[in-house]
Amino acid sequence: MALPWCLKTGVLTSPAAGFNHPSDSGFAVPTKLLSIRKGDRERLRIQAVFSFPPRNGGAEKRKQLKHELVEAIEPLERGATASPDDQLLIDQLARKVEAVNPTKEPLKSDLINGKWELIYTTSAAILQAKKPRFLRSLTNYQCINMDTLKVQRMETWPFYNSVTGDLTPLNSKTVAVKLQVFKILGFIPVKAPDGTARGELEITYVDEELRISRGKGNLLFILKMFDPTYRIPL
Repeated sequence: MALPWCLKTGVLTSPAAGFNHPSDSGFAVPTKLLSIRKGDRERLRIQAVFSFPPRNGGAEKRKQLKHELVEAIEPLERGATASPDDQLLIDQLARKVEAVNPTKEPLKSDLINGKWELIYTTSAAILQAKKPRFLRSLTNYQCINMDTLKVQRMETWPFYNSVTGDLTPLNSKTVAVKLQVFKILGFIPVKAPDGTARGELEITYVDEELRISRGKGNLLFILKMFDPTYRIPL
């Protein structure tokens, strides 16, 4: 009977030879099979080493890369205080996370839906870094509901401004965004100007905890999940 591909075989001259063959991965299950040919005293000893990669190696790598990214972001006030060198570092770390994206078709996954808290961006319009700190929103949220093709962006204290819009999928990763209605102070509706409130957003990474998106003009958005059950009012 043919041996499986994972068996390493060898003939030993001594039947009492020991077995000590650790695998490179650090995981080895040794098995010794002994057979004797008829009419011959020669003994054939087969050593088999089954090597397995570390369990959840990919998940552990993603976890570590995400930790490094979030740790680098923490002192940057969502990007408002980021220097050009900081921005370059965050972009490099984000690309490492994007390279291990477990969700190949983000727009077809339920993971994208819900209310996400913005933790970093290069968008000057959102950061408003030139304003005094007390006039900047304390927290920004972005909400997506793919079943209704709606998007919403919300600010908190001090102004509670928000905007809602429509999504048009362009492929399994990219959507066209058309903003429709702004709400000033959270309740004064203002229709978005025609032709100017449009853009595209590519989802480059998403899992249960983190989402990375990119827009035109080298815009980068990094968000953490806040409420996966949130529904945008219709």
